[in-house]
Amino acid sequence: MEKLVIRGCRRLQGRVPISGAKNSALAIIPAAALGDGESILYHVPEEEDIHTMCQILQELGIQAWRDQDKALHILPGELKTEAPYELVRRMRASFYVAGLLLARKGEAQVPLPGGCSLGSRPVDFHIRGFQALGAETSIEHGMMIARSPGRLTGTRYFINRSSVGATVNLMLAASLAQGTTILENAAREPEIVDLAIFMNTMGANIRGAGTNVIRIEGVERMKGAQHTILPDRIEAGTYLLAACITQGDITVEDVVPEHLNALLRKLQEAGAEVQEDETTVRVAAPQRLRAVDVETAPYPGFPTDLQQPFVAAMSLAEGTSVIRETIFDRFRYVDELLRMGADIRVERDTAIVRGVIKLTGAPVEATDLRASAALVLAGLAAEGVTEVLGVEHLRRGYEHFEDKFRALGADIHAEPVES
Repeated sequence: MEKLVIRGCRRLQGRVPISGAKNSALAIIPAAALGDGESILYHVPEEEDIHTMCQILQELGIQAWRDQDKALHILPGELKTEAPYELVRRMRASFYVAGLLLARKGEAQVPLPGGCSLGSRPVDFHIRGFQALGAETSIEHGMMIARSPGRLTGTRYFINRSSVGATVNLMLAASLAQGTTILENAAREPEIVDLAIFMNTMGANIRGAGTNVIRIEGVERMKGAQHTILPDRIEAGTYLLAACITQGDITVEDVVPEHLNALLRKLQEAGAEVQEDETTVRVAAPQRLRAVDVETAPYPGFPTDLQQPFVAAMSLAEGTSVIRETIFDRFRYVDELLRMGADIRVERDTAIVRGVIKLTGAPVEATDLRASAALVLAGLAAEGVTEVLGVEHLRRGYEHFEDKFRALGADIHAEPVES
């Protein structure tokens, strides 16, 4: 167990390179096991969730290793059909192996997944999609058991709530099915497009990724391929919000500015200076931000994964912000911000944030990945010392976190937690 110790009230400035997108890599890694040969993935972040996904594949009989240049190699072997409970329970994306196993083996025994504590997130949409493709499914002893009497069969399926996870899983399952699958109300996130690009390089036939209708023509086989993971828009957004909350000036490098549009427009509305070119975004906040309202939505709307860091930034803005969360139950971290002096009231799916003049350091504890980022941002701007517990959540989704922040001028380091 460890904690982050932060001495705040430092204006952050400089340039920071952005890692590969965790959410893209977590879909592409199991997709690589659909092929007959070796795949090589570049720009895969070294994060705990990535390590867990590779462990799951290894337990299923797939080789996964990094070479001396940090490229990730995936070499499929003879697949087992039962995924390990202790690993799957660690994160939500582990359920993607269900689509992989159904496509390759026609059978999957996968525990219902765990991950961040974000309220109820059932996998009903995934299971109904598998059923529409011809699989027989049941839930027994906390495990989904799915079997197909033969090759899966193409279908037309409407995905409720534009679920990213269900879209990924059904793209995997349908890629080797017989016939055509049409996914309606599909997720439009950049990570879905990245997955489709990779799978098509492997020999899949997927069209429409990035729109709400994805058409998948099943193929007989796929091969190994090489691919570079796209930049992590959520990591980039976190650093840009750090510029805002510390009244700093930060440039994120190696990004796709278009993927950050919803955040950047809100930051401009709040009074921040925003500059973009082909691969970088600069945000400067020489003075206190103005409060703005936000409602999370599926891409291209404001991302739910940036709601918590955004609330932290708005806690020091001038005026009152109304932040509505439409995707997950994601306000459990607010009590920790209150300990630091924030003025926030939560009413069902909405946080009403009244900006205060200052935050003060305090011991706080994160309950999930993005909550930990929000508490770190608050600590960077707070007077005095902030100690953030629950760092294991942070490790799941941010690469070289302290090093990158120290390069921007932050006083932040990890310490062991005394037992």
